[in-house]
Amino acid sequence: MKKITNIKGTFKLHNGVEMPYLGLGTYQADNEQEVVDAIKYALEIGYRHIDTAAVYKNEEGVGRGISESAISRNELFVVSKVWNTDQGYDSTLKAFEDSLKRLNLDYLDLYLIHWPVSGQYKDTWRALEKLYKEKRIRAIGVSNFMQHHLEDLLEIAEIVPMVNQMEFHPYLVQQGLIDFCNSKGIQYEAWSPFMQGKLFELDFCNGLAKKYNKSAAQIILRWNLQKGVVTIPKSVHEKRIKSNAAVFDFELSKEDMVFLDGLDRGERSGPDPDNFDF
Repeated sequence: MKKITNIKGTFKLHNGVEMPYLGLGTYQADNEQEVVDAIKYALEIGYRHIDTAAVYKNEEGVGRGISESAISRNELFVVSKVWNTDQGYDSTLKAFEDSLKRLNLDYLDLYLIHWPVSGQYKDTWRALEKLYKEKRIRAIGVSNFMQHHLEDLLEIAEIVPMVNQMEFHPYLVQQGLIDFCNSKGIQYEAWSPFMQGKLFELDFCNGLAKKYNKSAAQIILRWNLQKGVVTIPKSVHEKRIKSNAAVFDFELSKEDMVFLDGLDRGERSGPDPDNFDF
């Protein structure tokens, strides 16, 4: 595993594109000054990866934050996702243009299918492949795809997804899925690394936090990165955005990695990719 050494560090996707392994998530950040300020501050302290989605309804604010920052576009890795009601071939092409317009960008670094909508995601994937071939997107991928969804998609895909963004935390490791993605060259990425905040109510990290003189959040993010998982903790608070990036001056031991892996209990804090109705 490559060394996880700094906030601008990257994992290389199977098409050669470098994806920063720490990003800023923007789920539930509003579309007004809140998200603009969060983006600008994150970029100022070194973040280069920003994750949004059409359904978050804050792409305009994300775009404003990017344009008001002093960082040039080619240094950034900007991600958005096509929402379920826009899936299908033509509607995905339109949804992509709409996202670009809201973000005020010429291209995306990564575009994801947000959820595996039955009967739709194969046509959606064909649209993503077209956009990728046209160089409108530097990398394409999926989100919330279990192994059987990926196997089904790979039957028709010309291009193997570069990324699978999944709920991932110590209570939901899904090592089998990680191994499958690794075997196909699909980069695993975590959403909700803190179990939508529930992590902080649990005490399993207290000993580790004390041992490394780090917060529970920093322990979990470091575990993500050492497992080779891209992670995008969300926050709009300067203090937390900064704290979430302070994970490059320590390393978890093999024993502590194994301990955290062993907490897996298949417990979701978000929807089940095999049983969602939106």
